Amino acid sequence: MKLTWIAGGDPDCRANDCPTVYVTDQPRTLAVQGYLVEHPTPEGEAVVSIPEDVLREAMRALGP
Repeated sequence: MKLTWIAGGDPDCRANDCPTVYVTDQPRTLAVQGYLVEHPTPEGEAVVSIPEDVLREAMRALGP
């Protein structure tokens, strides 16, 4: 899956480890990098937390 950055990734982060939102090469699909949250999920899934401002930045980047 190809990821293209659209929001987040604070320049003060080291090793690209900050919450980030990407568009993927799959139709109408985003990928989110965040901090793992302890919450039961099905196999192959995870719950992550991401700052609200990063999501708002992503929505602005995606447009109307």
